[in-house]
Amino acid sequence: MTEKHPASQEKHHPIGDNFAPYDEPQWGSDVMVDVLRGLGLRYVALNPGSSFRGLHDSLVNYGGDAITMIECPHEKIAVALAHGYAKATGEPMAVILHDLVGLLQGTMGVYYSYIDRSPVLVLGGSGPAEHDRRRPNIDWIHSANVQGEAVRAYTKWDHEPRSLPSVQTVLARAYRIAMEEPRGPVYIALDAGLQESPVTEPVPLDDLPRLATVPSRLAPEPAALRDLAERLCAAQRPVIVPAYAGRDPQSFHTLVELAELVGIGVVETHWRLNFPNRHPLNVTGSSVIEDADCVLFVDVKDMGKPTQKLESTTRSITSRLAPGATVLDIGFNDVGISSWSEDYAELLPTDLQVTADTAVALPLLLEECRRIVAGDDPARQARREEWKADLALRHDEVWAGWRKKAEEVYDSVPVSTARLAAEVWEVVQEHDWVLTAGTAAEWALRTWDFDAPHRHPGKQLGTATQIGISLGVALAHKGTGRLVVDLQPDGDLMFDAGALWVASRYELPLLVVMFNNRAYYNDWEHQERLARQRGTPVARAHIGMAIDTPAPDFAALAKSFGWWAEGPIEDPGDIQAAVRRAAEHVQRTGTPALVDVVCQPK
Repeated sequence: MTEKHPASQEKHHPIGDNFAPYDEPQWGSDVMVDVLRGLGLRYVALNPGSSFRGLHDSLVNYGGDAITMIECPHEKIAVALAHGYAKATGEPMAVILHDLVGLLQGTMGVYYSYIDRSPVLVLGGSGPAEHDRRRPNIDWIHSANVQGEAVRAYTKWDHEPRSLPSVQTVLARAYRIAMEEPRGPVYIALDAGLQESPVTEPVPLDDLPRLATVPSRLAPEPAALRDLAERLCAAQRPVIVPAYAGRDPQSFHTLVELAELVGIGVVETHWRLNFPNRHPLNVTGSSVIEDADCVLFVDVKDMGKPTQKLESTTRSITSRLAPGATVLDIGFNDVGISSWSEDYAELLPTDLQVTADTAVALPLLLEECRRIVAGDDPARQARREEWKADLALRHDEVWAGWRKKAEEVYDSVPVSTARLAAEVWEVVQEHDWVLTAGTAAEWALRTWDFDAPHRHPGKQLGTATQIGISLGVALAHKGTGRLVVDLQPDGDLMFDAGALWVASRYELPLLVVMFNNRAYYNDWEHQERLARQRGTPVARAHIGMAIDTPAPDFAALAKSFGWWAEGPIEDPGDIQAAVRRAAEHVQRTGTPALVDVVCQPK
């Protein structure tokens, strides 16, 4: 059976046939709520602000409970929550940011959702544009000429409707643009004066269903796809590198079929969950890139990171691709490329690029490869089986190496990261589980069994992204009975500690296990490298890096927000029992729990 996310990603028509506005709208903001409801939005995250007081009132009193309001202690948390929800479901949430200052507070969240291709409908109060309706001082210092300029470089589109009839067309277009691949955030400023103006004549919404219908996906050029399939099947040692293909749950299964059919090794990037980690053709962590005679990138923005070797101290980069290797690519390529953010990374030479949405292209590629493989002669079939056996051996060797490394630090105090992941897995595997954004320095990927597309929506994007995204993932799975697990770094939580309140307030089924190394260790490690290079004292690398003296008491912090919590735990033998108690609490009550574990740096 094909597995889908809790909210299907195949929904192109957000409005049901039975859509109808509520009782006659009295205020401009009532019309706005009718449109948002018509777009099928289930949630809106916000931190309160007077610039959208009209919309707030209409959401509560005109819209009732049609759109659930998620109150957040900071704008960045609100956007990150919507980001995580979109990653887990494929559907957008609305976020409302208070005029200019709230927008500026939320910019980092908007940027992260942009580079992670997550559809978020960001709304903001603005103005009033009519100067004679502005309050002295406050409405002036919180307003900007073309407010969307603040995020224009890292949103797909921004606009500000100037009349009530234009609200439905602007918001419908915003929804479409956010949901068209490659997806991303949009920003719509809703004028405060327009929100608070009485409705003097009806605003028909009959056209909203057709206005908001998302266009079909981008299909590949047939001849180019056939060419790619022939080159891929002709290779003797092919490898696939996928990145965002897993945003479509079906691609997880299609990639498995393709790899098994043709005999292809897979090197994961973890931007989305693209391929089961325990499958024998998953050779992530091996030297297979160096040996491949053909590498196919599947919806990859940054081709360099998985195929280049970095010497961090000198910033020197060398290619891992074998001389003469064929480089193929299928994905969005230059579609939607930013003229500001360089998240597209280095341009690598390729032999053939096919521009298409992989949700459409991968099944077509699979059919082309079936046709080609069906005509294989016995010698070619034997070579395929030999390469598959070689890949399986590489897979086993990598996993054996990880197990050996984990055993070497099994009894370490503070707890090794490998032991942390293993002890949590002993509990998690007893449930239908989801891992949110962090992987505990990738040890969860080396220990757990990622056997289904819903297990992991993709990795975090760096410090100050994980807890907010985790809230959204937990919200997406609320009511499903799944155990949502966050392996939470301490440095990340220090940025957004108030996020814990949100999980408690809205009873999110979130199990947080702290990956607490009491440091911003990623940067600490950089300082150690430079110290060795420059001959400066390595012992001083910790200055400005430690999260200690005092060490935060994360269990006490969580309890203060109403969580069940335990820790700090320093004895590795105590982890599993504590995590089991926490998991039982989450499953029994549907409310969050935290276990604080003091760990090795990595």
